[in-house]
Amino acid sequence: QVQLVESGGGLVQAGGSLRLSCVASGRIFSSYTGAWFRQAPGKEREFVGAISWSGRTTNYADSVKGRFTISRDNAKVTVYLEMNSLRPEDTAVYYCAADREGTVPVSTDSKAYDYWGQGTQVTVSS
Repeated sequence: QVQLVESGGGLVQAGGSLRLSCVASGRIFSSYTGAWFRQAPGKEREFVGAISWSGRTTNYADSVKGRFTISRDNAKVTVYLEMNSLRPEDTAVYYCAADREGTVPVSTDSKAYDYWGQGTQVTVSS
């Protein structure tokens, strides 16, 4: 059984920063692809960013490019999402996901991901 646990969400003013963490446990290998998705109220879940097992390949949604950075520490089995210059439209529940096959190039499709966290709320006030 694989578990993903997110942390780091909260309330922040527009222009502020947050760092989300996602720790994996259970039968998961360091070769997995890690990703972040988000879902705002009344909207579909959308891709935010993904990172390959080596960390050399990343991909971001256009809406967050230049503001968000995804990284990982395989020794800690953790994937991070550094979010800067936050906007009210970034408000959503953020979900961590893992693709156990470690597919490269990394996928933006939620169907490619096998494991999901429970989500952490990020609220950006104007």
